[in-house]
Amino acid sequence: MRYIAVFDHFLTEAHRRQITETAGNCGFSVTYCTKVGDIPAEERGKYEVLYGNPQPADFRAFPNLKWVCLSSAGFNQYVDDDIYPSPDVILSNSSGAYGLTISEHILMAALMLLRRMPVYFRAAAEHRWQAAMPIRSLSGSRITVLGTGDIGTAFARRAKALGAAHITGVRRTIRPADPAFDDVTDFAGLNDVLPRTDILVSALPHTPETAGVLSRERINRLPAHAILINVGRGTAVDQQALMDALNENRLAGAALDVMVPEPLPSDHPLWTTPNLILTPHMSGNMSLGETCDIDVDMFCADVERFARGLTLAHAVDRKRGY
Repeated sequence: MRYIAVFDHFLTEAHRRQITETAGNCGFSVTYCTKVGDIPAEERGKYEVLYGNPQPADFRAFPNLKWVCLSSAGFNQYVDDDIYPSPDVILSNSSGAYGLTISEHILMAALMLLRRMPVYFRAAAEHRWQAAMPIRSLSGSRITVLGTGDIGTAFARRAKALGAAHITGVRRTIRPADPAFDDVTDFAGLNDVLPRTDILVSALPHTPETAGVLSRERINRLPAHAILINVGRGTAVDQQALMDALNENRLAGAALDVMVPEPLPSDHPLWTTPNLILTPHMSGNMSLGETCDIDVDMFCADVERFARGLTLAHAVDRKRGY
């Protein structure tokens, strides 16, 4: 018998039955736990697979570890070879499970900003009746999406269905993307696109290439009526430049679900920046049931591949960061 440890923080009984059945068909026994301390030290050597979001510091407690499958898409804290008992341990993530929930979050934030909700909410908090203001529509908008993977594509499809006039995808290399994108450019072409952008969405992972990609210079290229939404990683955006643009009315609004640092300190100036929607990195967590279902389906499919010695569908390159 071979062994899998599942660090369970979101699974339903149906999910556990699905994992247990799939694993059993592949010759694995499954242990469900919440932390490494739930597994006796003398038994940890038999586990080959960990699933969930265990602490990186715990990996060396499993000397025969061969595969770590994260239930999250992000994996920045898991890239260092030194945290693993062997550099040959495979790392996979759950990129592909979050397109639905995060794309809907982007749509929500975009519509809230276009319809001036931060102003109306502030007036309501002050018990003040705000007169109607001019608003804008997503229909007819020109949208730029940084990242044409699962999240960026899911959003582009929904935005196109709602009447977006033109959607440009931005990625590391120029190559065909989903038909929802009217064109695709690389980071070098981003400067030319920004002045024509009404809605800028960042769905980028953290890599050396993406850190600081939305610099002060690039934020200043956006027209004053533009809005910026970041659901990727906080490191992509120059936060001080963003705050300056919002405070000086050089940008119509922004929504950040990710920021630096996290959690955001209570005295951080982002909290009081006007026309800024802040959410606590919750757009892609396990709150939506469909996300959990997809996540478990992806893991089970890769368990079958792993048992057969095949390449995992969702393996990531720790060196390259994706």
